[in-house]
Amino acid sequence: MINSLKRFFTRPQSVVPAAPTGETTLYNVYCTRHTIAQPAFAHELQGRRDLSDGELLTHLHTFCGYVFGRGTEAMTRDKYHVILHLQRVQHHLSMAVADDELPALHAWARESNALLFTPDGHVRDPDGHILINVADGLAAAGASVPYPEQAWTRKSATEAALAARSIEVPASLPPLACEEELTLRDRDEVIGRARALLLVALRAESVAAGEPMPVATLLDKMPLADDSLSPAERTFLALESPSEHECAQFLWRYESLYVLQWALGMVDALPFPDAPCDTAAAVARQIEMRGPELRGAGEIVDALDQTYRLHWHIRQIRLKKTGAQFGADADVVMERHHALNWLIRFQHADWDEVDTPT
Repeated sequence: MINSLKRFFTRPQSVVPAAPTGETTLYNVYCTRHTIAQPAFAHELQGRRDLSDGELLTHLHTFCGYVFGRGTEAMTRDKYHVILHLQRVQHHLSMAVADDELPALHAWARESNALLFTPDGHVRDPDGHILINVADGLAAAGASVPYPEQAWTRKSATEAALAARSIEVPASLPPLACEEELTLRDRDEVIGRARALLLVALRAESVAAGEPMPVATLLDKMPLADDSLSPAERTFLALESPSEHECAQFLWRYESLYVLQWALGMVDALPFPDAPCDTAAAVARQIEMRGPELRGAGEIVDALDQTYRLHWHIRQIRLKKTGAQFGADADVVMERHHALNWLIRFQHADWDEVDTPT
């Protein structure tokens, strides 16, 4: 693992730092913030790359597998949170640092929201505490995955808002990605996805109602949607007589469409998900769409944070079979979670592969 990391880097450094003195340790540093400060402490930079380097995602995927494989090959809370961090990484640096510079390295790593990987094979938090032990996969006492302050603030606000509705979620649920750590889908991609969702939802609705609209007719009316269809959507549209179950699945895409319309500013506010959206209004909005613009990332992550915690709450009630009230519409929440995770590029997944873990 260590030798392969050394070979990944070829990019030269733009500013030459002070050279470290004495014995050094090689640190691979994984930062989730878009913007990080130039390290001011003495170090020797071996390499640096960001997501503009296509190989970084491949490396991060491999590193997630390394984390998962420590100790017994079972997912643990610590492994999962480290993997989520790695999936949000924006910058990967490799640097040699002397022991007397470690306090400065740790301070910079905290500011950069970074995890550290050391030659002994341990994954460490910004302060150097072991998060994933190379031998048993366990975390040392006091170790914690870092999150930006905005993420903690948002988590607290969501918990309070849900509590006001008598919906309790545990404080142990982690913060989510915040504005400083993500790149939203671009406007044109969101518009294309909305068109595709409308196309498949209309087809599903018409078949379910016993008055199937021919796919060719729909494509003739919405030719631009064809370029944005996912593989699963193409498969559905190719079915001459979709089943009731298949139609139901794609009918719920109206809820995903509604979220994207809100994200594009076509809906003023995203209401609490306790009832399905007005599908006729969603269709009319899409047909009349003119010059939409994406909302800021903060608003979108606010919605995701609420949806994520609600989805956890609903799944726990189902798992434990308590018969308690969800406090929201479970299907609406699930569709919103899918759409919002797609919007923030969760796990860098395409539409059909978007996951909604809780």
